[in-house]
Amino acid sequence: MSEATGHRPPEELPMLAPCRNLRPGAALHWLALGWADLKAAPRQSLCYGAMMVALSYLISAAAWIWGNLGLYLGLVSGFVFVGPWLAMTLYAISQRLERGETPSLKRSLADAGRSIGGAMVFAVILVVVLLVWARAANTLYIFFPQISDPGWRDLAWFLGIGSAVGALFCLVIFAASAFSLPMLMERRADAVTAVITSVNAVLRNKQAMALWAAIIVGSVLLGVVTAWLAFAVVLPVIGHATWHGYRETIDASEWPMIDRPST
Repeated sequence: MSEATGHRPPEELPMLAPCRNLRPGAALHWLALGWADLKAAPRQSLCYGAMMVALSYLISAAAWIWGNLGLYLGLVSGFVFVGPWLAMTLYAISQRLERGETPSLKRSLADAGRSIGGAMVFAVILVVVLLVWARAANTLYIFFPQISDPGWRDLAWFLGIGSAVGALFCLVIFAASAFSLPMLMERRADAVTAVITSVNAVLRNKQAMALWAAIIVGSVLLGVVTAWLAFAVVLPVIGHATWHGYRETIDASEWPMIDRPST
């Protein structure tokens, strides 16, 4: 990716970074690069994976003990606030490998910490979406059949509406987060610009991003059927692959890079 020799003042920058056109199967190449990064930095990557497994168990325990309240609090405090920082740690590992440097977990955590401001704004955006989603899910019960013995058609109607609403919110979260965090980790961009950039790239590369979304869903299902244990390997690979997807898709050269020490 080419770098601009100079950068315009923030007020003169466009509202989003341009994106490239992707091949329909581009996500498979990202996965291969993500796996290569895990093999190049196994200790750092698997340490991240172990933390995500532990976080998954904590959220599951909170949901078991406190029900929906525990689930919402776990999602907000865990995957919404802690998750972005851990994800940016993986991007930092991939970035250092890309630069030919030897990554370490300590330096990668520090690299992610330099971008934490934008990540927290992004997290707040996710919290708002999750709260609206939760409210919409509660409202959907008005469609539940108000009879003692509902038939399968009545239940199918209710489940169909719920699935459609859930899929819509999943699509919004996926489009907003596909490339925004890697951009915030690498560039001095604000969270709104990163989110708009990500949504634009997803909408302009529907086939490629549909495959990427299917891979992510499959990875989550694999984690579920293995009682979250598969996350120890799957999530690092997905994280590294996300970095390579961002590098292949987004041209953010108009925004200055965040300075990071080489050692």
